Amino acid sequence: MTTTLAPERTSTRVPMDPARRSAFWGGLFYLITFASSIPAVFLLRPVLDDSHYIIGSGADAQVAWGTILDLVNALTAVGSAVALFPVMKRVSQSMALGFVTTRVFEAAVVAIGVISLLTIVSLRQPGATGAEADSLVLTGQALVAAYNWVFLVGPNLMPAVNGVLLGTLMYKSGLVPRAIPLMGIVGGPLLLAVTVASMVGITHHGSAWWVVAAPIVVWEFSLGCWLLFKGFKPSPLTDGMAGA
Repeated sequence: MTTTLAPERTSTRVPMDPARRSAFWGGLFYLITFASSIPAVFLLRPVLDDSHYIIGSGADAQVAWGTILDLVNALTAVGSAVALFPVMKRVSQSMALGFVTTRVFEAAVVAIGVISLLTIVSLRQPGATGAEADSLVLTGQALVAAYNWVFLVGPNLMPAVNGVLLGTLMYKSGLVPRAIPLMGIVGGPLLLAVTVASMVGITHHGSAWWVVAAPIVVWEFSLGCWLLFKGFKPSPLTDGMAGA
């Protein structure tokens, strides 16, 4: 009997180009930060708006989901910087490293805020009265105040710095249409100014002055969409990445 061997099946899958892979993951992570941060704001409202949450009935599950989304936001912020670093370091290694560092710092600050809110959930004692209730309320207010400062420093101050760093790298490289990074370069100092003004008491978060943050929002969203769906424009900067 003659045995016929089946022809060996070979894969025709073409691996993604390293530059395209870097752009894809960088853009995806940027968009995930939007998808996670926006609903987190609404999910965390009960603990942020109710000064007596720590002694009330509470919405612990809702708050927990909000903190999980905050953590997703923090992790994807780091992921976007790590994904883009192999390409950005070809423009300026020091600025690219600075961008990664600020994203890591942003994530660490957000994590501190998450711990603050989860501590309130852990300490919550419905029905507490007297001195115990007063002590719990004071503790809860202090932890919420810590979170509010975290929100000001992490998701506001750091994106201003990130916008200048990554915006400059993208503008110099020409890897995306220059109108996109220009919004980061212009919007970064504006967001930095209003954030510092809020920190020193000249204005407050959420005032009309915060409309100047719009360019940073547009910058990050448009950059994420372009990188995810279009990738980098052809450039000598990315020509040798496959070989490397």
